[in-house]
Amino acid sequence: MDWTLGLIGIILLTMGLIGQAFQMRKIRLSNYHDGELASPNIFMNKSNFKWYAIIGIGITCWYVAERV
Repeated sequence: MDWTLGLIGIILLTMGLIGQAFQMRKIRLSNYHDGELASPNIFMNKSNFKWYAIIGIGITCWYVAERV
């Protein structure tokens, strides 16, 4: 196992999940009132795709590190 690539993958995955959570909160607060449920389409907002890319790169790095 390549530890540096695995560590980079874990860091990217963690950073992507935390960043996406803050982005979702910001989208929900700007579009919906307090106590109102958000739409399931909130996941398809354009500003989420950069976090999905970071999460995907992190998972790929982690997978490659396990296979090396």
